[in-house]
Amino acid sequence: MKGWPNEPDMDNDVIIAEDRAAEALGNPVSDVIFDFGNVLVFWDPAAAMMGRYSERSIDSLLDNEISGFYDANDRMDAGVSCADTIAWLRQTKGDEWADMFAYYCENFVDSLTGVVPGARKLIEDLKAVGIHVWGLSNWSAELFPIAWERYEILHSLEGKVVSGEIDIRKPSVEIYEYLLQRFGIEARKAVFIDDKAMNIVGANAAGIRGIRFTDPYKLRALLIESGIDIPAVR
Repeated sequence: MKGWPNEPDMDNDVIIAEDRAAEALGNPVSDVIFDFGNVLVFWDPAAAMMGRYSERSIDSLLDNEISGFYDANDRMDAGVSCADTIAWLRQTKGDEWADMFAYYCENFVDSLTGVVPGARKLIEDLKAVGIHVWGLSNWSAELFPIAWERYEILHSLEGKVVSGEIDIRKPSVEIYEYLLQRFGIEARKAVFIDDKAMNIVGANAAGIRGIRFTDPYKLRALLIESGIDIPAVR
């Protein structure tokens, strides 16, 4: 099956406030926390592979049960090096998938295909009305600098936590609590935006309302409905 394994069922583009986050409903929002991949910057691993691999091979790579691709990504997001992850894949899945993953790491830059439409202006509008904006992303410490160098939108945030740099990854509640403590954010006044349901569950466990993102228009409308005075689309 293609895509991240163990994703729970969850509605898209609505405020999710379960677990400890239920206590946050109705509170004003002072801080918006953004994931990076497919929220601010598009990430498409298939795009990194197209120079050498067929569509059929790429589809197999992106089936975690066949290749272990997403398990390998999880390991790197938690602080494991590219080299050690490739060695682990070679031992557990074989040379074919280890070699493909090595190619992916070497050509990671091609997996970053642009800024998500509307994201730059949304951050600009939030900052203009005094809302604090932060980043919390699962990302390899080795590969993140590629995105950091290419995308100015990441620099527009007031601060960031990258999982591979602290060896803790979402959806572990510890990484959300680390972000809250590091930047002095009150969980009950924050909203977290991510494209993965499992990470919204993790945010809720830390007391943070979440939005599983797919639609830039709906995201802006939801933030306005939450009481943030930014311009609506016309």
